[in-house]
Amino acid sequence: MVKETKYTATGRRKESVARVELSPGNGEFIVNKRILDSYFGREVSRMQVRQPLILTNVLNKVNVRANVTGGGLSGQAGAICHAIARALLKYDASFKSLLRKNHFLTRDPRMKERKKYGQKGARARFQWTKR
Repeated sequence: MVKETKYTATGRRKESVARVELSPGNGEFIVNKRILDSYFGREVSRMQVRQPLILTNVLNKVNVRANVTGGGLSGQAGAICHAIARALLKYDASFKSLLRKNHFLTRDPRMKERKKYGQKGARARFQWTKR
């Protein structure tokens, strides 16, 4: 029995965390047990998720299984994109310079700013009236 090779990686963006598994195949793309097109309604999100695969010319050579939690759809798409790029490094280390140059391996550090005590929000303040 031959063990099938799988390349796993974790990606993060905003509050979202994605775990991705790449395996040799025909380009099947599943996110949270649903087909990519049914999970992401916006074309922009679908394009963002596929970008690392298109850049490295492996879109129809690997199957992608992603499990993503937390955040909204935009953050989840970014997390999956990050995870795919990291998994592609394990798949073929020669992709590193290409992925790095296109900023797919950089973890986007921007997070939601916390609400401050005694105030309305992170930056919002209660309105002040003189009289």
